[in-house]
Amino acid sequence: MKSEKGITMISMTIYIIVMLLVVTAITSITTYFYKNIDTDSVNSNLNQQYTKFNSFFLEDTNKKGNAVARQEETKDENGNMTQRFILFTSGNQYTYVKSNKAIYINKIKIAENITDCIFEVTKGQKTIVKVTITGEKNFQKTTEYTLVD
Repeated sequence: MKSEKGITMISMTIYIIVMLLVVTAITSITTYFYKNIDTDSVNSNLNQQYTKFNSFFLEDTNKKGNAVARQEETKDENGNMTQRFILFTSGNQYTYVKSNKAIYINKIKIAENITDCIFEVTKGQKTIVKVTITGEKNFQKTTEYTLVD
């Protein structure tokens, strides 16, 4: 009678299959985890850019007597939008430049990685400026600012 030391070929195959299943499960979980971290980091960066823009814009909309002097959109020779801007009577101009994916106050960049920015002005009893900022990964923020008389 032979001694039965070691493992058989069948048990070795079963061990390998089980190990492959465990490694596959861990890989799937890790991939899902890192995709979520990537999405969160993009949204976090866009939230930071929006917060910077918001702090500057709030300062201008809360200045007493500040009004919208001009709001415009420029287009290239093909009719595609190249930039949008809003100019306040205080002299500050907020410009979204599509080619740079950035928002500027006068000539200083205050927000980047912005895929679109729309300024809408509604004049009634009070002037309301609605700003919609769009970024990657379905990021979108819309805020209405009421100008102080």
